[in-house]
Amino acid sequence: MPKIQSIRQLRRVGESVAAISRKTGVSEPTVRKYLRVDDLSAKPPVRASRPSVIDEWTPMIEGWLAEDRETWHKQRHTATRVWQRLRDEYGAKVSLSTVSRKVAELRREFAADRDAGFLDLVWHPGEAQADFGEVDVYWRGAPARMHHFVLDFPYSNIGVSQLMPGENAECTCQALKDIFEWLGGVPQRIVYDNAAGVGRRKRGDDVWLAELFQRFQAHYGFEYSCCNPYSGHEKGAVGAKVGAVRRRLFVPRPSVWNLASFNGRLLDERLGLSDRPHYRKGENEASLFEQDRGALGPLPAKPFDVVRWQRMKADKQGIVTVNGRHRYATDPANAGREVIVGFRALEVEILDARGDRIAVHPRAYGDAPTSSEDPSRQLEPLCNRPGAWANSQVREALPDPLREWLDRQEKTVLRESLHTLKHADRDHGWQNAVTAMLQVLETTGTVDRASVELDAARLADGKGGIEYDEPVDLTEYDQAFTTKEQA
Repeated sequence: MPKIQSIRQLRRVGESVAAISRKTGVSEPTVRKYLRVDDLSAKPPVRASRPSVIDEWTPMIEGWLAEDRETWHKQRHTATRVWQRLRDEYGAKVSLSTVSRKVAELRREFAADRDAGFLDLVWHPGEAQADFGEVDVYWRGAPARMHHFVLDFPYSNIGVSQLMPGENAECTCQALKDIFEWLGGVPQRIVYDNAAGVGRRKRGDDVWLAELFQRFQAHYGFEYSCCNPYSGHEKGAVGAKVGAVRRRLFVPRPSVWNLASFNGRLLDERLGLSDRPHYRKGENEASLFEQDRGALGPLPAKPFDVVRWQRMKADKQGIVTVNGRHRYATDPANAGREVIVGFRALEVEILDARGDRIAVHPRAYGDAPTSSEDPSRQLEPLCNRPGAWANSQVREALPDPLREWLDRQEKTVLRESLHTLKHADRDHGWQNAVTAMLQVLETTGTVDRASVELDAARLADGKGGIEYDEPVDLTEYDQAFTTKEQA
């Protein structure tokens, strides 16, 4: 640039081209070239495009990548696979590095085109978005990964959550039902992710919906829509809310014994975090949420029973096996017979062919095999049929002092004791319930529900059982009972 400036300055004072060439040491053609330039402003450093060997194959690669967008994300072309197909099927003489650069370039262009359609959407009171996330908790004392359902109201920026064991239609509808009842109304419209619990968007506007969700939606009367695949901006608020709820309410990892009780507290705790200004509107989020609530539709006259019924055949032991790994006991009398199985989010209800209840079991999730023959899973049917106590798995699983005491009880006391054990197991876990029941028996000589519940709760919290000043000597009870029998 200093050389160009000298050339143009000398010309302005009347020097000839030859003189300028001698004084600057630049050839005359170069002097004339710089004198002809009428714009010395900087130009963008654009590289001149040159033909590439990949150009003739670019339309084909674009077609393959476009087809991939309608395919499961784990079964799409990699750059290596694109290169292999070009080489093997079409004899293309291109290197893997050249193909990799082109594939990356085309994917960036697609992402840019997709993001260019982003809209800053407007949400009205009473409209909501729904999505699932994953959280780690201590489920009945053991680490477990569960799912938290979030219903977010973008107008007020308040999202409420429910912890669920899965993301199926039963869990989705149960979480929505519980939230609706807590809110006291039904959102006007809910936007869902492309999730299996509600349904799945296929090509175009074709959406497959789970039958249970269709019934649920018709019962409560809200409008719904499902996002397009790869269109997170259509419900971006709830996507961010899933992470925010996880950080605020699940850190550190909570201990969960009773899911219904925990979810009730979860709703109230989330609302307690809303006393702050809205990030954009400046108004208090809690007051905006009241507007959301005011725009809700009424609850129906009757609540919806979130259950999916299915006819199944019990095996020769009277066991129904679900998904090849979860075993639920019916009754030996139903061996080889058809039964009706009702799947709820947290339990499995089994009816006989006439519709009479046989048993209710906690619902199992996950890939690990499970069996309702687990003593804690036998408590519900045993409470309904205490006459089976003598041969039950629950009796076999109890420690001797507790088992012997229960053996001696009349039917009404036995039934009440089994209900006490069932409630303590449900709220605080099997081991804590049994330990508490035994401690209460050894220290008071009997079993009452309030003492067992309190003792089990203390054990679950790591505080230890209740200490009594004068433990009861049960040998005196045994002697008195034996004397009565002899008399």
